[in-house]
Amino acid sequence: MKSLLCPVCKNELSKNVNAMRCENSHSFDIAKEGYVNLLTGSKSGNLIGDNRDMARSRKNFLDKGYFETAAQAVCLELSSFNPSSVLDICCGEGYYTQLITQVCDAEVYGFDISKEMVRLAAKRKCDATFFVANMSDIPLADSSIDCAVHLFAPFCEKEFLRVIKPGGCLISVCPGADHLWEMKSALYEKPYKNEEICPDIEGFTLTKAFNSTHTANLTSGEDIDALFKMTPYYYHTSPKDKEKLFSLDSLETTIDFYIRIYLKD
Repeated sequence: MKSLLCPVCKNELSKNVNAMRCENSHSFDIAKEGYVNLLTGSKSGNLIGDNRDMARSRKNFLDKGYFETAAQAVCLELSSFNPSSVLDICCGEGYYTQLITQVCDAEVYGFDISKEMVRLAAKRKCDATFFVANMSDIPLADSSIDCAVHLFAPFCEKEFLRVIKPGGCLISVCPGADHLWEMKSALYEKPYKNEEICPDIEGFTLTKAFNSTHTANLTSGEDIDALFKMTPYYYHTSPKDKEKLFSLDSLETTIDFYIRIYLKD
């Protein structure tokens, strides 16, 4: 198992029964669920990221399998590299991390800036190491990870370049052009398709880009609401338009993952 790094002094952390500690005696308690919080100072993970209700709603939605077809496409690409170590960047409540542990015989790590998300991820009891951290300062050693997975999250190419080994891969996923098209059509008079972009990333070479697309049949208003709250549209839609969606008790919508495979030079 690879060592996590102390977020204070960057020395390796060693694990005892209830905590992780570095040689400078910086200590971080291991929660009863098994994760460790490596955010320091005011950014404790309690007041940033998704709150408890949003985290639980997201977990309940994903566990119903609405994204499973596209998620399995990501895992298939990942397993083709036969990695010995995998990092799930911004792992959320661990849905994708758990799938990764099922298809890869590897040391799997997952982190998120939300303590509540990581707590739920750790409660899955899958074979992964979970920790709370900021992607701008990932507490892993340079060139320590074979493959990293980055789904629907902000980008921090400097840290991705640092932690992935030469020849390792980054699998980055963003919404495809048709992702949630029917949901957006229910919300807006003039919906727009997502722009599919393959950004140039310093130190990486794009080797493959493709879409994994299927249709999800949401069978309750609760599931529609949960999916909507997982999108940025929730924060930028007027109450009047939101009511259009909240009045529905079922919705068939497109799930479209745009998957990009990068290799570190």
